[in-house]
Amino acid sequence: MDALSRRTLLAAGAATAATLAAGCSGSGTGGGQAAAPAPVQADPAARTESPTAVPKPPATAIGDGSTSDTGPQPNQPKAEQLKPGERPPQFVVFSWDGAGELDNRLFTRFRKLAQDHNASMTFFLSGIYMLPEGKKDLYRPPQHNVGASDIGYLTDQHIHDTIEQIGASWLEGHEIGTHFNGHFCGANGGGKWSPEEWDSEIEQAMGFVMNWRTNTGFTDLPALPFDYRKELIGGRTPCLEGQRGLLPTAAKRGWKYDSSGPGGLQVWPQKFQGGALWDFPLQSVPFPGHSFQVLSMDYNIMYNQSGNNTKGDSGMYPAWQTQARDAYLAGFERAYTSNRAPLYIGNHFEQWNGGIYMNAVEEVLTTIASRPEVRLVSFRQLVNWLEAQDPAVLRKLQGLNPGQSPAGGWENFLGTPAAPPAASAPATAAAG
Repeated sequence: MDALSRRTLLAAGAATAATLAAGCSGSGTGGGQAAAPAPVQADPAARTESPTAVPKPPATAIGDGSTSDTGPQPNQPKAEQLKPGERPPQFVVFSWDGAGELDNRLFTRFRKLAQDHNASMTFFLSGIYMLPEGKKDLYRPPQHNVGASDIGYLTDQHIHDTIEQIGASWLEGHEIGTHFNGHFCGANGGGKWSPEEWDSEIEQAMGFVMNWRTNTGFTDLPALPFDYRKELIGGRTPCLEGQRGLLPTAAKRGWKYDSSGPGGLQVWPQKFQGGALWDFPLQSVPFPGHSFQVLSMDYNIMYNQSGNNTKGDSGMYPAWQTQARDAYLAGFERAYTSNRAPLYIGNHFEQWNGGIYMNAVEEVLTTIASRPEVRLVSFRQLVNWLEAQDPAVLRKLQGLNPGQSPAGGWENFLGTPAAPPAASAPATAAAG
C-alpha cells in the first residue's frame, strides 16, 4: 500500500500509544490497475444493488461540459435553530477518503445503504481519480516530478464509473469534498507544502473534476450536476498532514471547514483560522479491550489490530470486525448519552482484512440510524446547522467536555436566555 504514514496518539491519562492512520486513499495501485478483492458480505446481491436513480434537473453547462449548474442541491435538510430548552440532535458524519468506484463497487454499496436509511455522507474525492494515466503529465504536484503520485491512477473504466457515482451521489444529497490529488505523506509529503503550494494542489484537483470530458474523451456520460467551484467548501488532507499550510489557503478560498486534524476530542466544534473555518477533526473514541483510545477511522483501527498488514490473520477477522464496530458504537454512545457532540467517522473504499471494516461501518450505520434524534449528515449540512444556531447556545454546547451531560438537563441548560433590555422610548417634547 502506498503512502501510509504513522503517528502516535496518547490517550488522555494513559501511557499506552495507538498508531494514527493518516487518511490513506487506498483506492488505486500503480500502473492504473486498482486491486479489487471480493468484499466479505452476508448478502452480496443486496449490497451491490444499484441505488434508485434520481431525476436530473435542467442544467447549464460549464466550461467543456464536464460540470453544470443545476441550481440548489436537492435533498438538503432545512437548518433550523434549536428551540429554548431543546436537546440538540446527535449528528453523525460518515466520510470517505479517495471515493473511487472500483470493481468491488463499494461506492454503490454505501450509496444504497445511505438511501435505505435516509443518510447523507461526505465523499472526499481524490482529483486524479478523474484523470487518465495517459494524461498524468497534466498533474504537477508540489515538490514532486510531473505526474508523480503516491496513489495509483485509475483505469479508464474505473474513472468512468467514478464519474457516474459522483454525479448520482450529489443529486441524492451527498457532499463532494476533496482529498486533493497525489496523496503524498511523510518526509516528502504535504506537511512541507506552503499555502501557495496547497493552492496549486486545490486548483488542480478542481480542474481535473471540471475538465474530465476533455481529459478522458468520454462522450456517453452527462455533465456532473454541480459547479465544483461553488460546491467545494472543505476537505481532508492525505495522512492528516499539512493542515498548517492548508488553512490560510482554505480560508482565502472561502471554504467553510477542514477535517484534517487527528485525535480530536468528542466535543462540539469550534472555529479556527481566525474564525474562518469550522474544525472537524477525526476523533479519539474508546477502543474495546485497550486502555487507550483509537482514531475514528478504519485504517487506524486496522493498524492497531494487524499493523501495516492489510491481510492479517484471517482467524481474527470476526473478532476484529466486532472490535471495530464496538469502537464506533462506544464513541456514539458516549456522545449520544451526554453532550451530544457530533461524531465523525472516516473511511476508505477498501477491503483490508477481508473487508471487515466495511462490514463494521455498515453495522454501525444500520444500528444508529433508527435511534431517536439521530441525524446522519454531511459536513456541509453540519456547517449549515451550526451557522443557523444562536451563538450563545453554541458557546454553551462548546463548554461541555467529552461524556459530560448538561447540568440540570437540557431544558435547564439551554433554557430561554435572559431577554435583552427593552429599548428606551423616545423622549416626548413637553406641550406648550
